[in-house]
Order: sequence, then structure tokens, then C-alpha cells
Amino acid sequence: MARRAAFLAGAGAAALAAGLALAQAPGPAPEPHRTITSPESGRNYATPETLAIQDDDFQNPAFLWVEEGEQAWNHPAGSAGQSCASCHQDATASMRGVRARYPAYNAAKGRVVTLEQQVNICRTERMGAPELRIDSRELNAMTAFIGLQSRGMPMNVDISGPARPFFDRGEEFYNTRRGQLDMRCGSCHEDNYGRSLRADLLSQGMSNGFPTYRLKEQRVISLQFRLQGCVNDVRGEPPAMGSEEFTNLEFYLAWRAQGLPVETPSVRR
Repeated sequence: MARRAAFLAGAGAAALAAGLALAQAPGPAPEPHRTITSPESGRNYATPETLAIQDDDFQNPAFLWVEEGEQAWNHPAGSAGQSCASCHQDATASMRGVRARYPAYNAAKGRVVTLEQQVNICRTERMGAPELRIDSRELNAMTAFIGLQSRGMPMNVDISGPARPFFDRGEEFYNTRRGQLDMRCGSCHEDNYGRSLRADLLSQGMSNGFPTYRLKEQRVISLQFRLQGCVNDVRGEPPAMGSEEFTNLEFYLAWRAQGLPVETPSVRR
């Protein structure tokens, strides 16, 4: 009887401990708060003249970069003698939807990577080719070409599971005031969109059009180049392009644009 009582007591203690462990185990992360419930593309804030350039593929100057990207897609580079097409074949099929779901969690790297970073991973690990500099003409041309294959598809990034901490850090960066002007990203793109800042009409800051041809720069630019410009505009110290901070921020921005159609390559002022 004594042994039976001890066994039952031990079993009860084990059950209680297991119950407490289950009660204390963290559940799934709560859904993030969407400040802008009806996201609007930057095209909604563009002039008719700018939209006319974007919507005509023969006028859109970004297609010069697209053509360069298509040529690079089929051109072997690096010690392996491989091109992008060697593995991925026809980009119109294999790259359809890729732009819509990037940035994305890369299990092998244990972090979120942008489309630009994934191109460089393929170059260094598969092709034996050197990385392309973030925001270089060569890399912007490749991502413009890849992005075009998803044009019209809704942005659909996955922030669940192991990707969630990186998303949370991106959200934190977005909402942190910085620079001499003590402004956060939302100071312009949530609190004041639709208003003019000098000659600029502030948009909601959605990222579905990148890489984009910016008339001010007279070239295709990456999103991270624009992010650096934003931090500089508030007189802050921007992280480096390709940094973890900007990668996480880009991930968060892609989620903000969830459901908007990919417009790559867009045209903006």
C-alpha cells in the first residue's frame, strides 16, 4: 500500500509539473497590429505623367535594367561555369511569385534574407561568382528582371514561425524615433500620408514597386537605397545597405504591403 501511495503521489506530481509546463509554454505569437488597414500603393500618390511612364513598358526606362537582367540570367558567371538559367531555367515560370514572397526566412542561414541577398547566395554558393554590391546596377537589373515575373501578383510574405523575431525587430525599427528630427518611419507614412512635404506628396511608404526607377535619381534604385535616404532625411545615421537592421525593416515593410500587387519595375518621383 505504501508503495502504491508513493507511486500515485509521484505520478500526480509529474502530471502537475507537465500541466504547469504546458500552461507556461509560449503560444503562437499574436497577430501584429496593422495601423493602416487599407494599404495603398505609391502609384495612388503619383502624378498622371509618372503613371503614364510606368504603365507603358516601351516608355518605362526601368526596362533597360530589365533587359540587362535577362541577359545576365542566361550568362554563365563564376568558377562553376553556371548561369541562373542553368538551375532555374525559364524565369517566366520559375521566378513567378518569387518577388511577392520576399524577403523570406532562409533556414540554412537562420535568418531572413532579401531578394538581393538570395541572388548573392546563389552566386557565391552555386556559381562560384563574387557577390554583387547592394544597389549596384548589376544587382538592381537582376532583381528588376526577377521582380517583373511577379508583376500583378499580391504581396504575400510569411512572418510565421522562425521568421517572426526578425519581423518584430523590423517593426521595432520602423517605430523607433531617430535622427535630429526625432521622427519614426510612420511619422510621414502613417501620420501624414496624402500631405505635401515641400514638393513631395507623402505616400503610405509601401514597398510593392521596388526596385523602382526614381526620376530624381535617373536610375533604378533598390529599396534599401531609399531607406538610407529616409534616415538621412531625418538627419539620422543610417545602417549599411544589406545590414540586419535594414533587412528586418524591409521584411516588415513587405508585410505592410501585404495584398498589394507587385509593380516591379515601378516609376516614382
